[in-house]
Amino acid sequence: MQTTAFLKDLFDLSGKTAVIIGGTGELCGTLAVGLAQAGAEVVLGGRIAEKAEKRLAEIAGHGGTGYFVPVDVTSRDSLHALLDTVLKRSGKVDILVNGAGTNSSTPFLEIAEEEYQRIIDTNLSAVFRACQVFGQYFIDESQPASIINLGSVSGLNPLSRAFTYSASKAAVHNLTRNLAREWADKDIRVNTLVPGSFPAEQGRRGLDESRALDILRQTPASRFGNADELIGATLLLASAKAGSFITGMEMIVDGGFHAMTI
Repeated sequence: MQTTAFLKDLFDLSGKTAVIIGGTGELCGTLAVGLAQAGAEVVLGGRIAEKAEKRLAEIAGHGGTGYFVPVDVTSRDSLHALLDTVLKRSGKVDILVNGAGTNSSTPFLEIAEEEYQRIIDTNLSAVFRACQVFGQYFIDESQPASIINLGSVSGLNPLSRAFTYSASKAAVHNLTRNLAREWADKDIRVNTLVPGSFPAEQGRRGLDESRALDILRQTPASRFGNADELIGATLLLASAKAGSFITGMEMIVDGGFHAMTI
């Protein structure tokens, strides 16, 4: 078998349907493009149709296919509606990416209850809900699946100016490992994709020059990540062949940030 044919077979997602919750955002939108280029039909779940249209145009430009479904990740009913819509249009779901998220740099003693609950609800409870809604479908239909939850290096080690975000992501890491353990015998793989510093929309707003230098000093690669550098890891976790024995894993893509000490 030629090398290109071997690699295509290993990572080919043709005939698969991937639901990307948070797919209208910068990082998950890029993941959606990568999944589409590997052959998957992608469903962008998010809030802003205009952002989805731009991303879907990019996907189409690469020869991929997909569509947008509005979803409110804080609502179980909305997540059920997302699943129902995808099943009606695509017939099944094979891959779920949970990537919706929000952050705040409020100092700990100044964090209001409302802010804390909002971040926890978006970053953690939404993953919990989506895994229940889609997980029940996977189990009821005996549907092999890959669930990829977006974590963070701040879920491994606390990050300054991101208290609630770090706590919520640490919980996502733990939730993922628990589900991997419970669902492995059902051929449902559950993994955490762990980005380091990929300054997306929210990250750029809180990234002044001093903080940027602090992050770069802590990153052996001495630079920030580009969103498309998450695609390879995502394809590994999504592929039923390449990632067939990978579950409960924290796939860290951070330029060495997590390995750095003095």
